Amino acid sequence: MTVAPSVELPIIGYVRSPLIQKFGTPRQPNLVNVPAVIEFVPPFGEPLAFEGLAAFSHIWLLWQFHQNRDTALTSDATITKFRAQVRPPRLGGNQKIGVFATRSMYRPANIGLSVVQLVDIEPTPNGVRLHIVGGDMVDGTPIIDIKPYINYSDSIADARSGFAEHKPIRKQVSLTHQVQRTLTALIVDKKLTQSQVDIICELLAQDPRPAYRQQEHDTIFTMRYQDWDIAFMQIDEQQLQWVGMVALNAV
Repeated sequence: MTVAPSVELPIIGYVRSPLIQKFGTPRQPNLVNVPAVIEFVPPFGEPLAFEGLAAFSHIWLLWQFHQNRDTALTSDATITKFRAQVRPPRLGGNQKIGVFATRSMYRPANIGLSVVQLVDIEPTPNGVRLHIVGGDMVDGTPIIDIKPYINYSDSIADARSGFAEHKPIRKQVSLTHQVQRTLTALIVDKKLTQSQVDIICELLAQDPRPAYRQQEHDTIFTMRYQDWDIAFMQIDEQQLQWVGMVALNAV
């Protein structure tokens, strides 16, 4: 097997997010306003490196698909097996298309690119950390680089977007009476906030199920958000229902 030339890129930090697993994580950035924090590895948290960044409302994040286990059978376990074609969820999970025409995680370099809102640059004893909103990265995602989003060059009004011309259709989300009662008690006890509940509902509205299972009615799926396992099911073509929740520390 011929091994392609490679480069080493430093990991400058890690994402701390309530999104714990791939299942339930938005498939694109800015579909759900999930809050997250980027913590930096010394010396990359040096405050001088972020001077001027607060003037920008959004930033580009270059990051690694670190949970991708699709590696080649070589002596170097870090070499990713090359897939020329993949099955995007937007095409129903059955139709194949060239990997470079998608944002699939199964890429030669395992690199992701996302634009997110920069909320705050927080000073810390070790430098700074960034508060962001709208990411599509799971907790622990390595960050490779950060660049400011520049509207006049990065926003192209008449761009064509191939098979992903429009946002995915959101499902309606309902709650069982038991879930409503549980959430009310948790909010009163300050174990959960209304904002967190709203985010969970928005994540469910994106329908995290794989495309080939989105016709299954009455099957219960579980999505993990922070310290909670969220159980849901489809009750009709347009609606998902939040049917249960379990605290991980109670398991």
